[in-house]
Amino acid sequence: MALPAVQFSEDQAEAYDSVAELLRGAGIDLDQGMLLPAPQDKASVMAVVGRAGSGKTMLLARLYQALQEAGVDIVSGDYEGRRRKDRRTLAILAPTNKAASVLRNNGVPATTIHRILYTPVYDPEYEKIAEWLAGNGPRPSIEGLTDAALDRALAFYNAQKSIPGALATAGLRGSDFITGWKRREDPLDIGFVDESSMLDERQFDDLRDIFPTLLLFGDPAQLAPVGQSGEMVFDKLKGPRKLELSRIHRQAKGNPILDLAHALGDDNLGFEEFERRIEAAAQKDDRVVVAPRVDADMMARSPVLVWRNVTRVRLIQAFRGAFAAPPDELLPGEPLICDGIELPLKHRKKRIDLEARGLIKGAQVIYLGPGRKPGFSRLHVVGAEDPQISAASIIKIEFPDQEEPFIPFAARMGAAFLHGSAVTIHKAQGSQWPDVQVFAPDIWAAAKSGRIEAGLPLWKRLAYVAITRAQERLHWVTRYRLARPSAPLSIDDLRAAPAPLELAREETES
Repeated sequence: MALPAVQFSEDQAEAYDSVAELLRGAGIDLDQGMLLPAPQDKASVMAVVGRAGSGKTMLLARLYQALQEAGVDIVSGDYEGRRRKDRRTLAILAPTNKAASVLRNNGVPATTIHRILYTPVYDPEYEKIAEWLAGNGPRPSIEGLTDAALDRALAFYNAQKSIPGALATAGLRGSDFITGWKRREDPLDIGFVDESSMLDERQFDDLRDIFPTLLLFGDPAQLAPVGQSGEMVFDKLKGPRKLELSRIHRQAKGNPILDLAHALGDDNLGFEEFERRIEAAAQKDDRVVVAPRVDADMMARSPVLVWRNVTRVRLIQAFRGAFAAPPDELLPGEPLICDGIELPLKHRKKRIDLEARGLIKGAQVIYLGPGRKPGFSRLHVVGAEDPQISAASIIKIEFPDQEEPFIPFAARMGAAFLHGSAVTIHKAQGSQWPDVQVFAPDIWAAAKSGRIEAGLPLWKRLAYVAITRAQERLHWVTRYRLARPSAPLSIDDLRAAPAPLELAREETES
């Protein structure tokens, strides 16, 4: 077959051909750009695996473009038009908001797995606008919305392809046009899942229920989900169903961060020699920095990555002390990590609301200030398409040598948060930041422990995951020290939403 316009490496080209053959069996001919009738009761799962720099994202993006050119509808998770008999669909998924935003920044319309498992229910009046924007209906006339407002919505949608964003541009709040959320009832056709090393068995089963054709993209050198004995869901796939990209793409060559990541594949490499390689890289390239202390300013937006929980808690307290944060309240600009939703079963709908808006476990959040109601917080969900919300919050501040966290203020139920200035490397999977600080004493401790995970020394898996979180610059921190911040905490850098969305309303707490 003729190769796509982009220049693939040999193994990328072979993988593209294999996936194209899989899709042809699912009724989509990429060579001819044709849609064929979908076969009945045929399910297929395939994985494309490779280490950082092997071109997985580039391959995913080109496959998305080819499917779109063939006439496949892209399901974004924020709105799904009325079903048509001849419609074929693709959803591009990631386990976290941050991972989805990395793909969106590369021009791929990704959403989270939660946003596909649960679909929004639109008010019928405003659904007319969504159908018009998606090209499935005439321009509507809506009481209270001017022609100028509709024009703004159309211009936004043409540029961003986001229904909620377009409606917000017209002056509507999410609570105006989304009346609730429901678990998906109808299956889709094709699912692409990035960062699939993070999937657990339950998520994998849920996805197979929705997608007859499922393509997983993952990195076998990352850390497997906790509780799965080091095994990833794609490890069970064998032969032609598991495609391996081994060659580092030409665009990644010469990147010192990726060079260090791939050096960890050397069986004879020890921790001390690895540190010497980091020092040598730092002398040649400013994209690698050997730092004698943790940077407090950077921790406000990019957490320092650690292995041990005790290290995480100590660094959090050092961060809060450096910014003179009082023990009984948060300062605007402090980072948080969502630790789950604490709601009883009778409030299942509220749980779905929170998760669908981005407050899933592991989500990175910035505290903006107290909400209008007691126990509520205004929050910026990092990586979410509509990032600023107000939610009932349970915020926990942990202290060294204390089993129970201190809760400065809280709703009786809602979204639970831990401080996010330092996080474990496990929780950082799926996320990337321009600058990343890796706390080297913890990697050294893992090396000294001698632990092995899925046949590899644990320290090498930890180091690989940690340093590949850095998009532009890696900071290898060598000492238990913290540099004083250069300025007070601020929220001026955060994009404002047109109007905060009030989630987990007061009735949730009754």
